[in-house]
Amino acid sequence: MRTRRPIAVFQHTEVGAPGAAVPILESLGCQVELIRIMDGDAVPPDASRFGGLVFMGGNMSAGDPLPWIAAELALIRDADRRRIPVAGHCLGSQIIAVALGGAVRTLERPEIGWCEITADASPTASEWWGEHAGQVLPTFQWHADTFQPPAGAVSLATGVHCRNQAFVLQGIHLLIQSHLEMTPALVQLAVERNGHQMLRQNALANPATSDYLEVLRDLPRRTQQMHGLLQRLYSRWLA
Repeated sequence: MRTRRPIAVFQHTEVGAPGAAVPILESLGCQVELIRIMDGDAVPPDASRFGGLVFMGGNMSAGDPLPWIAAELALIRDADRRRIPVAGHCLGSQIIAVALGGAVRTLERPEIGWCEITADASPTASEWWGEHAGQVLPTFQWHADTFQPPAGAVSLATGVHCRNQAFVLQGIHLLIQSHLEMTPALVQLAVERNGHQMLRQNALANPATSDYLEVLRDLPRRTQQMHGLLQRLYSRWLA
């Protein structure tokens, strides 16, 4: 069943734009309300007028003492009390984890660029991934932190360099560490603005970071693969 109430999508930075997330939600019959934290939009005081909340990425940490992070934590807890589903990408998933009883810590090494994850093959994971359950999946990553999900969360995917990749909580809340929403233009923007981080990790021979010269290769095909995965996850999330 699709909700008639809008889905709120929270954008925290320019590079952390929602990318394919908005058109995918719209293709699934949703009205989307974009809340641009980066431009000073206020976090709503409660979640009652929304059918779901989606929190995008950003270069900050979920533990930073920023007023809007505190407001998002309160909003997520309010949504949880009302059984309104929330979903997060990268920083967004970490904020959700903290709000609902989990934690965030720094990874041993940053995970940047194209990294494979493995979708779980459990009955719950199969509900969310469909035909992709049990498969190795291509994803785009850019993070130095990882979330420890709240008690009772069910794993949907794991990774070699960052184990906690995707979880579902209480059957309705979706936490995704990777950036399945990336478009070719967003990948190019991320490299343009933050490519120095990738070069530094390449110099350190970090196995969790893509080669700088390889990361922009074949972007239309790679990002389209991820959009298919995200459409599947959002379809289940909205059910």
